Amino acid sequence: MSHLSERPEKPVVGVSMPHESAGLHVTGAALYTDDLIHRTKDVLHAYPVQVMKAHGQIIGLNTEPALAVPGVVRVLTKADVPGVNDAGMKHDEPLFPDEVMFHGHAVAWVLGETLEAARIGAAAVEVELDELPSLVTLQDAMAAGSYHGAQPVMTHGDVDAGFADSAHVFTGEFQFAGQEHFYLETHAALAQVDENGQVFIQSSTQHPSETQEIVSHVLGVPAHEVTVQCLRMGGGFGGKEMQPHGFAAIAALGAKLTGRPVRFRLNRTQDLTMSGKRHGFHADWRIGFDADGRIQALDATLVADGGWSLDLSEPVLARALCHIDNTYWIPNARVAGRIAKTNTVSNTAFRGFGGPQGMLVIEDILGRCAPLLGLDPLELRERNFYQPGQGQTTPYGQPVTQAERISTVWQQVQDDAGIADRRREIAAFNAAHPDTKRALAITGIKFGISFNLTAFNQGGALVLIYKDGSVLINHGGTEMGQGLHTKMLQVAATTLGIPLHKVRLAPTRTDKVPNTSATAASSGADLNGGAVKNACEQLRDRLLQVAASRLGANASDVRIVEGVARALGNDTELAWDDLVHTAYFQRVQLSASGYYRTEGLHWDAKTFRGSPFKYFAHGAAATEVEVDGFTGKYRIRRVDIVHDVGDSLSPMIDLGQVEGGFVQGAGWLTLEDLRWDTGDGPHRGRLLTQAASTYKLPSFSEMPEEFNVTLLENATEEGAVYGSKAVGEPPLMLAFSVREALRQAVAAFGPDGVSVELASPATPEAVYWALDAARKGGARHDGDAAAGPGDEVRTGTSVLSNA
Repeated sequence: MSHLSERPEKPVVGVSMPHESAGLHVTGAALYTDDLIHRTKDVLHAYPVQVMKAHGQIIGLNTEPALAVPGVVRVLTKADVPGVNDAGMKHDEPLFPDEVMFHGHAVAWVLGETLEAARIGAAAVEVELDELPSLVTLQDAMAAGSYHGAQPVMTHGDVDAGFADSAHVFTGEFQFAGQEHFYLETHAALAQVDENGQVFIQSSTQHPSETQEIVSHVLGVPAHEVTVQCLRMGGGFGGKEMQPHGFAAIAALGAKLTGRPVRFRLNRTQDLTMSGKRHGFHADWRIGFDADGRIQALDATLVADGGWSLDLSEPVLARALCHIDNTYWIPNARVAGRIAKTNTVSNTAFRGFGGPQGMLVIEDILGRCAPLLGLDPLELRERNFYQPGQGQTTPYGQPVTQAERISTVWQQVQDDAGIADRRREIAAFNAAHPDTKRALAITGIKFGISFNLTAFNQGGALVLIYKDGSVLINHGGTEMGQGLHTKMLQVAATTLGIPLHKVRLAPTRTDKVPNTSATAASSGADLNGGAVKNACEQLRDRLLQVAASRLGANASDVRIVEGVARALGNDTELAWDDLVHTAYFQRVQLSASGYYRTEGLHWDAKTFRGSPFKYFAHGAAATEVEVDGFTGKYRIRRVDIVHDVGDSLSPMIDLGQVEGGFVQGAGWLTLEDLRWDTGDGPHRGRLLTQAASTYKLPSFSEMPEEFNVTLLENATEEGAVYGSKAVGEPPLMLAFSVREALRQAVAAFGPDGVSVELASPATPEAVYWALDAARKGGARHDGDAAAGPGDEVRTGTSVLSNA
């Protein structure tokens, strides 16, 4: 086992414990960014001047009426920017735009003594607009040929030969929606300027270093004059990876110009209408199978709805392409990607970062094709799994080194859930209930862990030991409720060999650990854990030398366990506090900067080839649903999950992440239905689902009635911190099993062999229309005449026809 993966005697990692701030969360004592205004004197409030048109050129901006409003201090416009007027890393997001690109685009910001004064002032600003045609939907953009950014193509094998060798060929298309982050805490920042003109920003951001970078170039100052701190976030899910930068820049600019602290916080409606969401996608596909139902070839084009600017759309699209295989061996593949440019908010990172979209495409394909091939969906999936020892690689060329885990979690979830018996029970229930149907589906996941961009796979930490033996750790990761800080405390205590109560964690800030990567891509524990462990190892090695001299032993024979240093074969003990005290008086350095970089990664974005991921996380979920044939309403009766987190750093945290990720994924696939005004009236482009009253989120009533989650045992990940695996994003994709169970329940309303085309999100309305089509026969496998060898069948319509 590698040094990084090996666990010492009596480790603190692997022990179930609550979130380090759980008590603060439930008592309301936890401080978030916007809470800090009550501890800050003379705060000004920022409010946006939004233009409620989807597209137009600004030909006039009159701020004088706002300045006449009592309590308004200043109106920020493009003329106030001393540096670069841009909030994005691609330099395509003007902080103060000349062109309105989406309904609700902010073109100026009002600073007021009170939030109400700022609001009234913003309403008074006069904007003259030359309205232009707008592209609101993904279909609008595709029809107009409106695209931007990279156009990747991933190829593997010989696609044409693969189709020629296929006994069955199907074609289809699939469009599915995005998802709103709907974190509890909206975007927020608080900026202050000290006597030297240096800026300190409290920001609800997943990427403090990039927030620092954007603010510094907007202000036209070097990065060392800007410090960004993130106490914690009330949720992020990717929505606070890129989008907080411009908002923090507004607060910082206001503070610089007025000399007073500036508070920025979007209300819920503003957050929903101004910030980006998960990318919706459109897929065109063609797939070939041999006579036994094994995939021979896949040809697909994925189009992501990027919104008005690129943001993170290019890497999101890249990850979608890299995950279209999911757990399945595709010997011949050609997958192309495009990014549509629409007049909507700029879509951004969301848990899974394009991976869910790519994986959903192949799962939808298999769900639609199984009945056409005359195969049980479970059997079709199982036949196409990656197989160990076969030298199989992904379509982008990365070897699949743990293919056996795909089958392991798949089999374990069947055993744990009693699948065989329950399927017989479901068949009997369906035979006795013509208007209510049940179904049980299993889906698996294989999700790559690491950033697409190799350079981002690095982390830093600063660990300080004080004379009294207490320890303070700083690392570059941010806490958004996912338990990263809890895991880092456990990693530090384990590495130093001391009790957890000896260790405290400081808020994440750029003047302690510089040039950090975003807390994203499920890499927070891997990168920051490796860095914390490295720093603690430096300190431990120094202290072992001191202990050895006190104990009369070699340093290699000394162990620090539970806060006591002992030498092998020696009964003498040295307490941690005494050891630290001795080290100080021997002038031993008691601070260390740690660093970690993920080894073994390489990626060529031009050829779309390489090994961009350190490892794959695996999991499988079995979901049973019941569907009402009169209304399409459904309930999730039971969910069983087996998930691979390696050797868990903190089991209670990981179980919570699996449960939460699954529910969030089920929300995306079945409930959360983003809608815009697509008419030609005055409100074209307006987000219609801009509140919790119109945007349906999963709640207690949508939770599975029985929910069983098991972490895979004996699953040490070689070369990862203490043998663990990432857990943040992968569980979201386990929710594919909900959608596939709904598809199978809908199919039970129709004749045998019906292929169900199911919308995503599969809302009760969508389920009803799908079961209505199924009752009428839908797309059906009627033997070789309908889908025989050599025939090409279109599944994107309700009725099959030979190509």
